Amino acid sequence: MIVGPVRYAELCAAGRELLIENGFTLVENERSVPWTADDLAALLPTAAASVCGVEVFDRDALALAPELRIISRLGVGLDNIDLAEARSRGVDVVNAPGGNAAAVAELALGLLLSVYRQIPAMNSGIRTGTWDRFVGAEISGKSIGLIGFGAVSRLLARRLAGFDVDIVAYDPFGDTDEADRLGVRLVSLEDAVSNVDVVSVHAPHVESTHHLVDAGLLASMRPGTVLLNTSRGGLVDESALTDALESGHIAGAGLDVFEVEPVRSDNPLLAFSNVIATTHAAADSLEAYHRIGLSTAQAIVDVFSGRRPQALAN
Repeated sequence: MIVGPVRYAELCAAGRELLIENGFTLVENERSVPWTADDLAALLPTAAASVCGVEVFDRDALALAPELRIISRLGVGLDNIDLAEARSRGVDVVNAPGGNAAAVAELALGLLLSVYRQIPAMNSGIRTGTWDRFVGAEISGKSIGLIGFGAVSRLLARRLAGFDVDIVAYDPFGDTDEADRLGVRLVSLEDAVSNVDVVSVHAPHVESTHHLVDAGLLASMRPGTVLLNTSRGGLVDESALTDALESGHIAGAGLDVFEVEPVRSDNPLLAFSNVIATTHAAADSLEAYHRIGLSTAQAIVDVFSGRRPQALAN
């Protein structure tokens, strides 16, 4: 079995032990960076299973893997896997929905606090001998618009409840009972962004949602809105966001994800002091890795034991 995610032995010790106990031989990525396409190609001909990180399982890669029975994604997003091709080859694909939702929700909240209070700027300044104090804003009393109302959005709504905010959400498949329980109003996309203080993006990145947050949607937000994105970079048109920040229409952004990663230091968004950026790390908590490490390992054990795995994506 091939294991692409870096630091797997350290971060997913319980899941790794489960696989070893069940007789799997692991070929692990022992580097500090993800496998390249060439690295993966050299391993696929003899692979029966994969714990998948961000390495790409496209049509060409899958054609090299005649023995592959399951790709178990260490996370939620599946945009690096050709699901139709996997299905045609009889390869099961599973992920770990909800396993890292708490971690992502908490980073989204952290980004909001950082934008509102300029925490990174004060931390950086004090270390270089300056004592600048920023007059920020409070979350309390603000209105929040959520794009998507899945596991992350629901947990974020629970955490925001303590700040006495008003929350609306757009999701064509949103759970109305859960929304009522959390005090969230499900509304149209326009209503979710047009009259709120903060817009937080929590949607899957598929063809129909690519650049969902485009120039038109940004223009429909009221002046001074803060945008957060902890989902996928492709959901936001970075050029349009740059223009909206340049004009001052958008007051700030908290971005964990970018259209091209690793993000280049000359990305125009990074020139704005009111943009707080992190390294696609929203899901990276010790607790999340423990949960998803176990669930992805169990899915592999289930397939080779003749059981249907949970969270089967294809």
